[in-house]
Amino acid sequence: MFIMRIARVLGVLGFLVLIAGLGILSSVPFSAYYNDPDVPHLFVSALVTITVGGLMMLPLRRKKIELGAREGFAIVALCWFVIPFFGSFPFLFSGQIPRMVDAYFESVSGFTTTGGSILSNVEVLSHGLLYWRSLTHWLGGMGIIVLSLAVLPMLGIGGMQLFKAEVAGPTKNKLTPRVAETARLLWGLYVILTVAQIVLLRVGGMPLFDSICHAFATISTGGFSTKNLSIAAYDSAYIDMVVTLFMFIGGTSFSLHFLALQGKVRQYRDQEFVFFTITAMVAIFVVAFAVVGKEYGGDILQALRYSAFNVMTVMSCTGFATADFALWSPLAQGVLFFLMFPGATSGSTGGGMKTVRVLLMLKAGTNLFKRLLHPKAVTPITFNGALVGMETMMAIAGFAMLYFVTFGTGTIVLTAAGSDILTSMSAVAANMANVGPGLAAVGPMANYGHLPDISKWTLDVCMILGRLEIYTVLVLFTKVFWRG
Repeated sequence: MFIMRIARVLGVLGFLVLIAGLGILSSVPFSAYYNDPDVPHLFVSALVTITVGGLMMLPLRRKKIELGAREGFAIVALCWFVIPFFGSFPFLFSGQIPRMVDAYFESVSGFTTTGGSILSNVEVLSHGLLYWRSLTHWLGGMGIIVLSLAVLPMLGIGGMQLFKAEVAGPTKNKLTPRVAETARLLWGLYVILTVAQIVLLRVGGMPLFDSICHAFATISTGGFSTKNLSIAAYDSAYIDMVVTLFMFIGGTSFSLHFLALQGKVRQYRDQEFVFFTITAMVAIFVVAFAVVGKEYGGDILQALRYSAFNVMTVMSCTGFATADFALWSPLAQGVLFFLMFPGATSGSTGGGMKTVRVLLMLKAGTNLFKRLLHPKAVTPITFNGALVGMETMMAIAGFAMLYFVTFGTGTIVLTAAGSDILTSMSAVAANMANVGPGLAAVGPMANYGHLPDISKWTLDVCMILGRLEIYTVLVLFTKVFWRG
């Protein structure tokens, strides 16, 4: 029985490795078109990855099987460690990122949609590698696991346990009764939004190749750019506006977007969406007020433009930049730092603790204050008109505790490795929330390449824990999981 479980896990992981290999293969035409020297390196990377994935899939040739909860958690957790390993091959084989610790960091950052990079000059990369970096975002954004849900039923493997383990946030609402159909609908919407942004960026004068890469990185809330200066390189208010809009879309629930396309626009009255939107608006005005004088010479429109972009890049956990906010006033930096923790909404491609958890914790704190004033008052916690049970609130409290314990542990490791406290705290916060750039030595115009290897490996773990919201990974280290 144990061997059968291992076979199931390896088989599904092989299928996901195969998808990654096909993704690498899709980058070959880009290098060939631009006469880049990396065509053979990309092809060999794809061939090795596809071959290994195919061999791992051999157990799937057996009769139909249904994944249990343990297999689901194991596959999802292992996937985000294994897939980036194969995703690092193009960087390694091409010699552009010759060290495994750096290539793996770049790959993990891509698939987890974090967007932090070890590269000081991305513009020296070939078009194929730039495309592959952006594609890792796009595959990781909606989730390579969710993609598999649309295909696994064809292979005779049920995917419900993968859906439960992968989908981020305290709520996992399916749009349809069938998980595979839900995955196909979400991916269909994902593709439509990606194409729409490509068209809008082209209208703004961005080259087609750059438009494709930046659309991949925006809708997935990833943040890898083809330019060293990120979106600031284009110096276009129109492009800033388009990217800001799609970061907002990527940072909010795709279920709401899908329902809106069906004419159910009133679903946007969802309390989490409203709270996320109001928080963004308040933060934009506060940051604009903080930078309008010194940074933008009293030009309120310029201050609002750069504030809106950089607030949304942090709240949606994208990581693009149009300004080096690590040099902004302490008030602006403080606001952006604290916005890293709540992050995006549940059901989005963004990271962080998720806005719904923060909203419910605020409601719990408000209710506690009311009960101190009125001990006999009945103050239930509700969300979208429904009563939130104590079990849910306990789960949120437990998650918050684990999140900040992980944040504190990571910060201690980075400071012990030699980084200053602001760099350490912001690096861990940014990577756990899958934001990418932090403050100080890891600001938006800096990179992570100068950090010691131990810091990079630590941040790898932080990115994966943040992407899977901690529980999915930590459950593998419990005795109960292995005794079942």
